[in-house]
Amino acid sequence: MLDWPEYRNELMGRIGEIGKLSPGTLAGYQTLSSAGQKTGHLDAKTRELIALAVAVTTRCDGCITVHTAEALKHGASKEEIAEALGVAVALNAGAALVYSARVMDAAAAYGRAATA
Repeated sequence: MLDWPEYRNELMGRIGEIGKLSPGTLAGYQTLSSAGQKTGHLDAKTRELIALAVAVTTRCDGCITVHTAEALKHGASKEEIAEALGVAVALNAGAALVYSARVMDAAAAYGRAATA
């Protein structure tokens, strides 16, 4: 397994390099990243738990290390993190089921085209 705190430090260094080379890109990301905080509809812990579920579904290790640290900082328990991850697992399974239906639809369409 990774040394997640060390990975986060290395990642932030590399992102800092990108920021120096392309400051607008980093500024744009920071604007998007902080936009939701301004509404105040969700607390920081809830936002971080959502971010962790999304990090799993998008398979982003950088997101995992950053948002795990932030979720813990905002008081998320391991049980709350596990529940959020359960949502991610269910959504990934659901998405696979939906796309399986699309495959069956495509197979039926090809079957109709072959007999036409």
